[in-house]
Amino acid sequence: MIKSWMVIGLVTLLVAFAGNLITTPEGVRWFYRLRRPQWLTFERAIPLIWITIFICGAWSAYIVWENDPGSRSTWLLMGLYLLLEIITIAYTPVMFLFRSLTVGTIIGGTGALLSLILALLIYPVSLVAFLLLLPYIIWSPIGTYTTWEMRRLNPGAA
Repeated sequence: MIKSWMVIGLVTLLVAFAGNLITTPEGVRWFYRLRRPQWLTFERAIPLIWITIFICGAWSAYIVWENDPGSRSTWLLMGLYLLLEIITIAYTPVMFLFRSLTVGTIIGGTGALLSLILALLIYPVSLVAFLLLLPYIIWSPIGTYTTWEMRRLNPGAA
């Protein structure tokens, strides 16, 4: 029998890898030529930060699913988890495609807002699932602000 944590983990990985498949080398080169804020000394840690956030998000979804498996409200919450991941993963390929830090800022802000909404909806379901979303809630505005600052430093890429 397939366990729910396996399905949630697999969906999380598939969405993440799909985002990488549609990211172009030209977009990557464009992004790495952009100026960064002087305070952005932790850029090398960002992939590790996001891996941690996705693990916490998947774990949170697993807890919510196991609380009331298969119910309509649980399926709706799973849809919100999936939407949040899709929006998060879309940040890079969509921003690179349009070569627009404004687009990246909008996607980042959308993810930050959706994470707050999701967290508020799951708080009554599980405090632990809610707490596991805190890394996203804390980091997403930082990443969005960083993109906003890069927009200021690279007016041609706005």
